Amino acid sequence: MRLIPKSAFGQTVMLIGVLLLINQIVSYISVTYYFIQPSYQQINSLLATQVKSVLANDLLVTNQETRDRYFQKTQVQVFDESVAKQNGLESAVYYSYISSQVSEQLRQLADVRISTTTQASDENAPYIVWISLNRYPDTWISIPISGLNEANISPLTMYLMVIGILSVAGGWLFVRRMTRPLSALQKAAIAVGKGEHPAPLREQGSTEMIQVTRAFNRMNQGIKQLENDRNIMTAGISHDLRTPLTRIRLASEMLPEDQDWIKDGIVNDIEDMNAIIDQFIDYARYDTEEVTQETDLNAIIAELVQARHLDDRHHIELKLNTIPPLSLRRIAMKRVVDNLIENAFKYGSEEIAISSFYNRHEKRVYCKVRDFGPGIPEDELNSVFMPFAQGDKARNSSGSGLGLAIIRRIVEAHDGEVTLRNHPQQGLVAEFYLPYLSELPEKK
Repeated sequence: MRLIPKSAFGQTVMLIGVLLLINQIVSYISVTYYFIQPSYQQINSLLATQVKSVLANDLLVTNQETRDRYFQKTQVQVFDESVAKQNGLESAVYYSYISSQVSEQLRQLADVRISTTTQASDENAPYIVWISLNRYPDTWISIPISGLNEANISPLTMYLMVIGILSVAGGWLFVRRMTRPLSALQKAAIAVGKGEHPAPLREQGSTEMIQVTRAFNRMNQGIKQLENDRNIMTAGISHDLRTPLTRIRLASEMLPEDQDWIKDGIVNDIEDMNAIIDQFIDYARYDTEEVTQETDLNAIIAELVQARHLDDRHHIELKLNTIPPLSLRRIAMKRVVDNLIENAFKYGSEEIAISSFYNRHEKRVYCKVRDFGPGIPEDELNSVFMPFAQGDKARNSSGSGLGLAIIRRIVEAHDGEVTLRNHPQQGLVAEFYLPYLSELPEKK
């Protein structure tokens, strides 16, 4: 469990919360020592003074009539222990701090207790303080006092809580306003990384954030312009190259029959060059303009496998499990699966296996294409995804080196990932996964 958040938003809110907590503790201690404690000291001094007055009038050893006259003047009563218990002494609570303070001022041990029985029936009634001196253990002095009501710390606690909540809420709103542009910038950067070009971001927040957003918008527009220029250039090169290739092919058809071997070589070279040109166009186009739709990946695989049944040399073993529907660019995803099948046949073996399944916990749909060929050296498994890479020399490759790069770009545009690995027994396994949102309907 991580205690310190990693995001700037979480760290700032946590910093504000810690600072407010320290402020609350300091405020609480300050109020306690400078306001509440002096009030209690005044009350203790008052109690000691009342006891001294009782001692000065010898009320602890005098008769009941004298005690009654003193009560009428001061509301302070003196009871024997048995009578004191009948008047609320048994429900009184002992307070060691007050006892020690009063004992120190009287210079003799004093037992101080406070009764709240009168508070239960009347909130405005005073507290009753019971005091017994060690020299007169069977006699109790009853002193009514209302100062303790004013020393209640509940309003202080509520005040500090309200201030803390308002401060945290204000800090949260402030930090959220600061980090909202960062969140929008992050989403836009991810979209650009997928080959998309989102609308210009709104310039908001602090001055530094506005400058970063403005620079990002300019960068996005520049990348979009570069993409457009590249597509135009690629289309132009394709047109300019295919025109002479067509003329060469027509010229080869005019060769005499005894030179058919020359004509076949020229035709094969032209077809290879056309295939390379198509790969360049596919890599440049990126399929970003195609609309996503809910699609069954198994249906795409079955359709491509059915189209290859006309070739008697190749055999495909299918292991397709039930999977949830996916939001896909259908044509782009057909290109991914078709390229993987073509690579497996071309560089692997004439027999391949295709399987699909999904992981409910990861919310991912997986597709695997396995061949039984020589595989790829372990140190070249990652580099073969780079454009123009020729990492599969062990499989006698030839071509532009863009096939796997196109596959990776399309899969990553769908928030997925594609990997290659050598099978422990034999062959190469090309695997990709795609996230899904909706679960399969439950069987009744």
